[in-house]
Amino acid sequence: MTPRTVRRPLPRPWMPLLAALALSGCAALPARDTDAALAPLQRPLQAHAGQTLTLWPDATAPSDVLAQRSAALRQQPLTLAAAVELALIHHRGLQVTLAELQVGQAELAQATRWPNPGISFMRTRSGGGEVELERGLHVNLGRLLLMPLARELEQQRQTQAQAEATQRVLGQVAEVRRRWIDAVAAREALVYQQQVLQAAQASAELARRMAAAGNFNKLRLAQEQAFEAEAALNLARAERERDGSRERLNRALGLWGDALAYTLPERLPDLPTQPLDLPDLEASAIVQRLDVQAAKLASERLARSLGLTRSTRFVNVLELGVQRSTASDGDRSRAWEIGLELPIFDSGDARIARAEALHTASLHRTADVAINARSEVREAYGAYRHAWDIARHTQAVLVPIRQRIGDENLLRYNGMLIGVFELLAEARAQIASVATAIDARRDFWRAEAELQQAQIGPAQLSSSTASSASRAAPAGGGGH
Repeated sequence: MTPRTVRRPLPRPWMPLLAALALSGCAALPARDTDAALAPLQRPLQAHAGQTLTLWPDATAPSDVLAQRSAALRQQPLTLAAAVELALIHHRGLQVTLAELQVGQAELAQATRWPNPGISFMRTRSGGGEVELERGLHVNLGRLLLMPLARELEQQRQTQAQAEATQRVLGQVAEVRRRWIDAVAAREALVYQQQVLQAAQASAELARRMAAAGNFNKLRLAQEQAFEAEAALNLARAERERDGSRERLNRALGLWGDALAYTLPERLPDLPTQPLDLPDLEASAIVQRLDVQAAKLASERLARSLGLTRSTRFVNVLELGVQRSTASDGDRSRAWEIGLELPIFDSGDARIARAEALHTASLHRTADVAINARSEVREAYGAYRHAWDIARHTQAVLVPIRQRIGDENLLRYNGMLIGVFELLAEARAQIASVATAIDARRDFWRAEAELQQAQIGPAQLSSSTASSASRAAPAGGGGH
């Protein structure tokens, strides 16, 4: 007959450890700390766009407050600032970014949790009928010792994820700006193409009547008809561009259904009186560019993972446990247990060499990103200044000259010094100069948006930077 075994409390030395485990779990980071996850993104977004990004309460629709704000924005002609705000309310890709940041915050919270202790129970029956019961409590001591390093690595990973998310959000803001500029410019250009077609139709109709009366030769008639046909073709192209640019803006805003019933301004904003003067452009770009910051963070993570790899070179698996045994004859025993993997065949030198090579590559990559950032901001600023000069010249010189020529030709027509076809031809040239001014103004605002984008970096990290960041965790975690 097997004696009954009575459960006894665990050894007292383990009671403080269990209390510490419980307290550490209570003091850990909240797994769904939304404010902490989004705060690093909101600050640059507020600085560059004057807006903030709000997480939807669920995945079906924005909150009632955001929906009301969206409806109010769409009741008036959509300004550039309103377009950015609409995108921050509706774009599903931005909501994906926020959800991914919450995933990273949960992983960071997980890294702050103490490892759960394990318990074991074993019942042994010998051939003579003797029964031995063993109860054990064990905890991964190696993981406990490396918790501060693992927590710091997870914090760096979350910081880099926040930087990448900021790039994506600000890149989407820049995309909205470009698409809004294109859509408004296409709408404005369409109006002038309609005026060109009206002038061409009037000229062609007059030519047909004069040719029927025998006062116009076939060559001049064909020329006027060709111009009318080209004007109709250009109008069709302008309509296609208006519709296409509108759809591209819809995608950038994330709108569909009834939300598409918004109107755009009739024309682009006027040029600023003076272009921006940015003498410290390169220095500020190195500080503000998010891709440079992300490359620096990746390099720091790899450097930190190198230290972690060194610290875990000879401590790969280390466990500490306690066991208590009770035999059927009443004999009790207690035992301490430490498990350690011996570095006989794998001393960890390969992991260290890998981490050092990755860190060297990351240093060169950071320098390469910084050099390219300097060049990109110089190029963007140069394009911005040239676009301002061209638009200013077109608006202040070319269009007024064409206006004066048109006024003079009207006087000559009234004095019967020129015919109606010469007057119509000059009217077409004047309308074409206005269309050129629209294109130049559009190019300037595009260049201004590209300059803003260049100052904060590309919308996405380069593949090399992202891959180096993804390889940092295995290099650091190899010793766990």
